[in-house]
Amino acid sequence: MEKLVVLLAFLPCVSMMTLPNTMMDSDPSLRFAVMGDWGGLPLPPYYTKQETLVAAELANTVSNWGADFIVSVGDNFYYSGVKDVTDSRFQKTFEDVFDAESLSSVPWYIIGGNHDHNGNITAQLAYTNVSSRWKFPDLYYDLSFKIPKTNVSVRLLMLDTIVLCGNSDDFLGEQPLGSSNQKLANEQLSWLVEKLESSKDEYLLVAGHYPVWSIAEHGPTKCLQHLLEPLLTKYSVTAYLCGHDHNMQYLQDDSGIGYVLSGAGNFMENSRKHEDRVPADYLRFFQGDSETMGGFVYMQVTPKEMHITYIQSGGKSLFQTTLNPRDL
Repeated sequence: MEKLVVLLAFLPCVSMMTLPNTMMDSDPSLRFAVMGDWGGLPLPPYYTKQETLVAAELANTVSNWGADFIVSVGDNFYYSGVKDVTDSRFQKTFEDVFDAESLSSVPWYIIGGNHDHNGNITAQLAYTNVSSRWKFPDLYYDLSFKIPKTNVSVRLLMLDTIVLCGNSDDFLGEQPLGSSNQKLANEQLSWLVEKLESSKDEYLLVAGHYPVWSIAEHGPTKCLQHLLEPLLTKYSVTAYLCGHDHNMQYLQDDSGIGYVLSGAGNFMENSRKHEDRVPADYLRFFQGDSETMGGFVYMQVTPKEMHITYIQSGGKSLFQTTLNPRDL
């Protein structure tokens, strides 16, 4: 199911990075970045140095490689979301930071994190009608894409794991203790099962804020291990995308599902606190060193393979791997 490639040399800038041998610029592909936990600070200047460096590298990567869209896996505004749709945080933490020309027309598909739910999450939905880039139509929603010039399809199911599992307090390190609205949680879970059952897509991705698997500060999310993991396995999901822990991880389970954790947009935490709660052979890559100043994941989906590249601020390619299309 997987081809594993660890880059032995760190390259000085993204423009010099080498695409995988099977991934040439002329090949048809769908390209996007995955980034979480980039949400600045609630005090002036409303962003962190790491966020600005990640934004600069994201702009470089998109300029050099291109991107059809960006996936934001939550915690868009620290520490208590936004107050309303006119909140200046939209401008100061998002628009003014990710302001490079290469990012100006790239859509951002958004989901909420626990910190977003501490504020007015519906205001983030409403901002979809204000910004041409900000795409957050509902708390959970379905995206479908075709790889250009092919009939190969990629489906991305965007979840609200806070609605599913409840909120959590990062500073106490607690697990989400259960949904505050079980009716809404059940409706989302039913929706997800229906979407998974009906999918005939060659690539099927699911995104949420909380991780299913993580070795770091927050560790595996018990609620998602109970509710979500069996569904990912049953319906042969290609990969699960998430954030919440402030580092970068790649894990892969025995069935071949890739777990892409990209939570290094604003802070870095070098915690391996829950390593003993993850099967030893699952973890393939981990980076939490604060000196790296964060990063994100860049994904290229071709008819033959999905390429996953972890990119550090400054342009170093830290890790690459590939996943195959689903066997339908």
